[in-house]
Amino acid sequence: MRLQKYMADAGVASRRKCEEIIKEGRVKINGITAGIGATVEEGDSVTLDGRPLKAAPQRVVYAFYKPKNVICTSSAEEDRVKVVDFFKDVPYRVYTVGRLDYDSEGLIFVTNDGDFADKLTHPRYMKSKLYRVLCTGEIKKSDVRRLSNGVTLDDGPTAPAAVRVLKNGQEKSELLLSIHEGRNRQVRRMMAALGHDTLKLVRIAIGDVRIDGLKPGEKRLLTAEEIAGLTDAGGKE
Repeated sequence: MRLQKYMADAGVASRRKCEEIIKEGRVKINGITAGIGATVEEGDSVTLDGRPLKAAPQRVVYAFYKPKNVICTSSAEEDRVKVVDFFKDVPYRVYTVGRLDYDSEGLIFVTNDGDFADKLTHPRYMKSKLYRVLCTGEIKKSDVRRLSNGVTLDDGPTAPAAVRVLKNGQEKSELLLSIHEGRNRQVRRMMAALGHDTLKLVRIAIGDVRIDGLKPGEKRLLTAEEIAGLTDAGGKE
């Protein structure tokens, strides 16, 4: 088995991220620093930063309601509250799939399944992400039109978004915004480009999986049907 797949199955990270870790020289097989292309045979001893790794006997995928001011990284150097801190009762090493900003909240997936993580972060399998946005100011028809056509940001124009205004007021407004991309702080930057500060941002759905029924800090296992729906390429090539 390829080393990066072994690591992903042990709940370290996605295979692509595991390749980066291997390049950093942090992984050893039978005491010897491993490189890209290394394989793991039955009976081999694999360590990451000196700690043994072992493939998990079961693959799990959770939907988790990430509270505000919680980070997605699993880095031991971070002393802030992490998503994985809410999974200490899970008998596997798990990690987040994708990211959600520190000051945002809502749905994120947590897993030890490297194949699931790789598929969900691959453009071929990209699913829409639905956000509820509370922002300053009134949402004008021109704002909806710009969001629907794509907003020009400093890293280029965004893809068209689906928009529905829920509440409109001179001081505050609320809307639903659905996007397919996953740029850093994308929704906040889109709103800022229109002159609106984002006061609260909640991701309420990824694909057909919704956060309904979960409170901040709560989790649930995804069903086999939900996992299949998320990893279906939908005819994309």
